Amino acid sequence: MSSCIFCRIIEGSIPAKIVYQDEHTLAFDDINPQAPVHTLVIPKRHVASVQDLGESDQALLGRLLLTCTKIAKDKGLSESGFRVVANTGLDGGQTVLHLHFHVMGGRHMSWPPG
Repeated sequence: MSSCIFCRIIEGSIPAKIVYQDEHTLAFDDINPQAPVHTLVIPKRHVASVQDLGESDQALLGRLLLTCTKIAKDKGLSESGFRVVANTGLDGGQTVLHLHFHVMGGRHMSWPPG
């Protein structure tokens, strides 16, 4: 998916402030942060959205969520709290069609979110 901006970040053709990566996941700071801490966690394999995950993706989904908690801990959010968001589809606010989780914190998160 060379037209996907996140796939291009994974391949290194678009720079990003990478804060963590392993064999299956990549985490980088959002270029338009909505909170003092705003990091995106993505799979290295292109998956368009949560809707495109299947039974065979259980391990990947678990790894992504564990990466979210690792990022929160590394960024000092574990005690104060943080938000993990996965926008799905146009009405859900998804603007990049590559599955990604927003890990946000460093301020009080109000509800409802939007």
